[in-house]
Amino acid sequence: MLSATATTDSKLKNFLRKFTVMRHAPRELWIVLAAYVLENVAYRLSAGQVLPGWLKLEMGLGDETKGVVIGVWSALVTLFTVLVGSFTDAVGIRRTFLIGFTICAGARLVMLTAGVPWLALAGGLLPLAVGIALMTPVMAAAMRRYSTAAQRSVAFSLYYALMNLGFAIGARIFDYLRQTLGENGSWTAPGLPAEIGTYRVMILWSVAFTLPGMALIWCFLRDGVEMTEAGVRVQTARTKKSGGETPLAAAARLFGELWRQPLFLRFLLFMMLAVGVKMIYFYVDYVVPDFAKREISRDAPFAQVTAMLNSVLVLVLAPLCGVLLQKVSAYRAITIGSTISVASVFFLAVPPALFQPLAAGWLGDLIVHRWLNVTGPANPLYVAIFCFIVLYSFGEVLWSPRIYEYAAAIAPAGREASYMAMTSLPYFFAKCGAGFLSGWLLANYCPETGARHPQTMWLIIGAMALVTPLGMFVFRKSIQVPEAGR
Repeated sequence: MLSATATTDSKLKNFLRKFTVMRHAPRELWIVLAAYVLENVAYRLSAGQVLPGWLKLEMGLGDETKGVVIGVWSALVTLFTVLVGSFTDAVGIRRTFLIGFTICAGARLVMLTAGVPWLALAGGLLPLAVGIALMTPVMAAAMRRYSTAAQRSVAFSLYYALMNLGFAIGARIFDYLRQTLGENGSWTAPGLPAEIGTYRVMILWSVAFTLPGMALIWCFLRDGVEMTEAGVRVQTARTKKSGGETPLAAAARLFGELWRQPLFLRFLLFMMLAVGVKMIYFYVDYVVPDFAKREISRDAPFAQVTAMLNSVLVLVLAPLCGVLLQKVSAYRAITIGSTISVASVFFLAVPPALFQPLAAGWLGDLIVHRWLNVTGPANPLYVAIFCFIVLYSFGEVLWSPRIYEYAAAIAPAGREASYMAMTSLPYFFAKCGAGFLSGWLLANYCPETGARHPQTMWLIIGAMALVTPLGMFVFRKSIQVPEAGR
């Protein structure tokens, strides 16, 4: 008995010790993580599930036009992300962060104040795509630059978990403002005579979260910091490899060199296969809001049971998976995780009546009455959405952070941001596909008026997502590459 107890205690200590691997990380790691939490709250309150409502209620766009705008904008975000990776390698982490935060703050102010659609879209939404695009490769490059090979899995898991903490906070504020002000409500700022609508209030909050993130980077992030196996190294001046090139010229040269690397082309094929499962994430933002309003009720608090629940689960599970699966290859984790996430979609592809027994029992009472504070009989769709998000999240913590880690593990030194930017290629096609298809799917299978067939809509979404796990399995010998540190 004593031996068994000692063994259990030893295993527990070894497990807890794995979390302490980050204690020697430089302060820059924690600064960028804190700033990124704030930026992701701002993102949730100016894009994500806010964007469909802002375009419809504030800009007056219909379903299909709104879908086209979301599709084009989403595609531009990812296209810009792919292009700015080499820019980050050329100008450095600190400067890229500051440029990104500045553009985001200005763009959100235009979206808040512009009174005509063309100005809000051209002067606000379009620049916001550039600002958001600058954030992804620089953040992932920072995780690689500020961690060792032994710390990498935990660092990227923390990055992904804290990103979702920002999403969860943003989702909670989103539902709170909708419930307090109403879907078509308004608010008068103290000292100002003009009223602004509910969705502009959300964008006002996004500005408020953007500014402190920018201040953190400006005041506390040192330039030239790198975590090596020997410890933290600080270069007082960044070594120039460009021979007098301007940052844009150096970025263009680095970007061109990528396409002549065989390793990069195999990595590119791998990223293309990830499009299917990535699309699910965007359908939660672009389809679920109108799906829930039309199938449940106009005031349904869907953000808490979708974006917020997903973010909280990822926040808890991602660090655990990062620690427990340190010895599992990123490729294998991505294959298993994507299979689980794709399977989750089919909870919404079956008749809601199948969930009626659960809705009438303790689970429905817990979700609908005690958590969401919705009165009356529990709609079984709440339970179906809950099951979908829970299973999707369990898969997501396996595949999503490991995509970033996979890129970091195979990227040559000095090209981290360029490779990280390419992790956005699935976003390019997923956002573009989900954005355009969201309007078409809603108009044809879940319209505001007329006959609806939402189960068919989700069946189509699930079938498209299957390309990821099937492709990872079929083409694994062609696209899997060795990972540094494993």
